[in-house]
Amino acid sequence: MRNFRPVVAATVLLALLTISIATADEGMWTFDNPPIEHLQEIYDFTPTEAWLNHVRLASVRLGDGGSGSFVSPDGLVLTNHHVAFGQLQKLSTPETDYVSGGFLARTRDEERKCADLEINVLVYYRDVTDRVLGASNEKMSDQEILEARQAVIAAIEKESLEETDLRSEVISLYHGGEYWLYRYQRFTDVRLVFAPESGAAYFGGDDDNFTFPRHDLDMALFRVYENDAPISSPDHLPLNPAGARNGDLTFVSGHPGSTDRLYTMAELAIQRDYTYPRTAARLDMLIDSLHEYAARGPEQARQAGMLIMGIANGQKVQKGEYEGLLNPTIWETKQREETAFRKRVAEDPEMQSRYGEAWSMIETAEQAYLERVDEMSYRLMPGYRLGRLAQGLVRLVQESQKPDSERLEGYHDSQLRRRQFRLFSPAPIYPEMETFLMARSLEVMVSELGDNDPFVRIALDRKDPAERARELVEGTKLIDPANRKALVEGGPAALEASTDPMIVMARNLEPMLREQHDWKEENVVSVETVAHEMLGAARFAIFGKSTYPDANFTLRLSFGRVAGYPMNGTRAPSRTTFHGLLDRAYSFDLEPPFKPTDRLMARLDGIDLATPLNFVSTHDITGGNSGSPVIDREGRLVGLIFDGNIESLSGRFVYDDTAGRAVSVHAAAIDLALRELYDAGFLADEMRGDARTAR
Repeated sequence: MRNFRPVVAATVLLALLTISIATADEGMWTFDNPPIEHLQEIYDFTPTEAWLNHVRLASVRLGDGGSGSFVSPDGLVLTNHHVAFGQLQKLSTPETDYVSGGFLARTRDEERKCADLEINVLVYYRDVTDRVLGASNEKMSDQEILEARQAVIAAIEKESLEETDLRSEVISLYHGGEYWLYRYQRFTDVRLVFAPESGAAYFGGDDDNFTFPRHDLDMALFRVYENDAPISSPDHLPLNPAGARNGDLTFVSGHPGSTDRLYTMAELAIQRDYTYPRTAARLDMLIDSLHEYAARGPEQARQAGMLIMGIANGQKVQKGEYEGLLNPTIWETKQREETAFRKRVAEDPEMQSRYGEAWSMIETAEQAYLERVDEMSYRLMPGYRLGRLAQGLVRLVQESQKPDSERLEGYHDSQLRRRQFRLFSPAPIYPEMETFLMARSLEVMVSELGDNDPFVRIALDRKDPAERARELVEGTKLIDPANRKALVEGGPAALEASTDPMIVMARNLEPMLREQHDWKEENVVSVETVAHEMLGAARFAIFGKSTYPDANFTLRLSFGRVAGYPMNGTRAPSRTTFHGLLDRAYSFDLEPPFKPTDRLMARLDGIDLATPLNFVSTHDITGGNSGSPVIDREGRLVGLIFDGNIESLSGRFVYDDTAGRAVSVHAAAIDLALRELYDAGFLADEMRGDARTAR
């Protein structure tokens, strides 16, 4: 049995001098462990418990993958247009496109209910590390340890749900060094209030994505309802129309998605040599296919719009991160960090005995993964939404028959509400696009695995990809959410009796998919879970909690200052203005994607073009932070995160504030746009807290 408890030795503490810890404005800090001493020393600011609680309760996570914040006492939520894109598309029709044309509800009655958007607020957290780690014993194998962890985590979540009726989730920090129970207030009646035209939100298009200077009004407003009335949100972030100024200390509260700063060199090598090249090839193929589909006509282009934007964004992210791994300086930095860490562990006999084999365990697991990497990469449920729905329905029915502790992740009692919310969503499904994407995914499966692969044979059912795709989509009844719900309510008998071709395919593929899952759990996940827990314990023995955990979509607090940076032999400013937008537009002869909206061009005489539009800061962010509020010392909203520059993408592996920057919409631009461009001053007043004129 490997003991994961930290052991602190006096000699080991010297490692603080040789292994990097959070410095400068680095860190995505959990709210239980903010860098108070650092903020006091560098910025002469001490966040109080009341300040931290207020910011936490004002911060929200959107189920579509982004962040946001309450910005009024009546449940008004601010996020990005690109975070809202999916809901805008689901509310649109061939006749009315809210993505390109925008939307404004002038009364509460006009606010449009979203098909399947949920909003979560972190209301409680508790350390449950002792209970999770205490579930194992000295005689257990790595696989048995993993199963014991999963069982006790499921039990904790179920107990919490039954006790509080709050969404309850046990999350791992420091790759298993700690486990925390998070409870969320969950809202599912979310209504669209405002979104600008995509030409304003995404000015410059993919050309300007992950760059600066930038000129985007990437914002959207929703409102949260309960019992058909707006909720009361006393913890909210009022708009400060002055916004952030150069050099200001500001904070970002959001849900960064994923970083790999605590990964071992063995894991990073697999990413560099296998994962990133494979992912890049798949993204290239997929976006080429989507452009081909979009070329069929305006309606097809509208249907594919969200996927095209998302994949184009993903391509740039992947390219920037991959270049970071290929950068010799970054690679050498990561190697030095690991070498110093391993040296300090080795210098203490007790530490070495407890944790020293962790690195070799991970290397062995990574090599095992390579043995089946082709299967893991291409033996997937084919298609787009319909394929995922069919797989989810089959698994929901099958997993619900098992004891809670034995179910797959995502199907525990504590997770079923969210699972069913998505599975039964009334959001539109586009049969033509589903058929097209189903055929393409089957074609790729055949090309990578071959006609004789047993998974391919089941998926194709002796037909060519195009014919099989038409058969599946035309024959399924899963487009109607009522049929999905009836299948689940009918239980195993209904599942086995179903002749729906999508369900039949999912049912027949599930044993092979489950075998893959179980093999990976036994040979990769269990080994790496145990090894990372060992490394987490070693880090605590050396550092205590002077460092922050890797991002994992949980709520984090980052701090930084508004600042420009060196760029192309000159300097990038800390902010842009509406003047700059027009300069960029006319420099490209007003050609898309650098064509300003008709609304802006018609109202130029009525606005102050010197108003700040976007700005950059040293905040440590990553994907998932989109829509995060930027706030000042007083807890007022001064900006809205919507991007990072290209130099920031290597931040998945290392933080560097030399040129890496977070990019935000300036609060002054939000205020001006609502008042002068969209005749929505009532929303600006609501955000500023002026009850006399707010709607």
